[in-house]
Amino acid sequence: MLEIKNLHVNVETDQGTREILRGVDLVINKGEIHAIMGPNGSGKSTLAYTIAGHPKYTVVQGEILLDGENVLEMTVDERARAGLFLAMQYPVEIPGVTVTNFLRTAKTAIDGQAPSVRTWVKDVRESMSNLKMDKAFAERNVNEGFSGGEKKRNEILQLELLKPNFAVLDETDSGLDVDALKVVSEGVNRAMASTGLGVLLITHYTRILRYIKPDFVHVFVAGRIAEQGGPELADRLEEEGYDRYNVAEAAAAE
Repeated sequence: MLEIKNLHVNVETDQGTREILRGVDLVINKGEIHAIMGPNGSGKSTLAYTIAGHPKYTVVQGEILLDGENVLEMTVDERARAGLFLAMQYPVEIPGVTVTNFLRTAKTAIDGQAPSVRTWVKDVRESMSNLKMDKAFAERNVNEGFSGGEKKRNEILQLELLKPNFAVLDETDSGLDVDALKVVSEGVNRAMASTGLGVLLITHYTRILRYIKPDFVHVFVAGRIAEQGGPELADRLEEEGYDRYNVAEAAAAE
């Protein structure tokens, strides 16, 4: 279980300290898919990076618990070894580190021992094939010169091979054409089928939810969960947008 309790998060800006998250409560069990939707600037990515341990964000109140353990007391690498995974909205390039070396090093660090070479090579090749990644990518530097879609496929390659307990997917669908979106979504579904991981899926649009079916949908507005429900809530957002939530938030602020 990944449990978020009354989470308040600040960030330092040129204009001073700004409160981004203002009391978030959320529980994700293994095997569940939770979609978080909301307008730009509502705090969705802040939640993702706070869970992962980005130093830019300061938790001023609340808890994040993983199977009862306090995530906020863990370093970033400890969070990864505990079973948390973040697929970034903008994956970074790592010059001088090949995809092959990166994946094997990460797998060794998480499991505490190096994987069997024969089994590992087979798994990597199979996952790359499923994600329609040319085998030449294995010897290229991580994300260096990759297109946006190739970077997102590489994130899902990591997800499939590292086998976390909980995955936070921060706008994994952004910048993907229809074909790439389907391939990436199939990768997430395969990972769920093989490990039963819990997924926190952050998105603006419902198109990815046609391929990755959420159990729960949460609407994020101004750093809070404004409404939550089942998959039908995403369909309503597609039709109505977020205007009524913005109006309600503005009225509450007056």
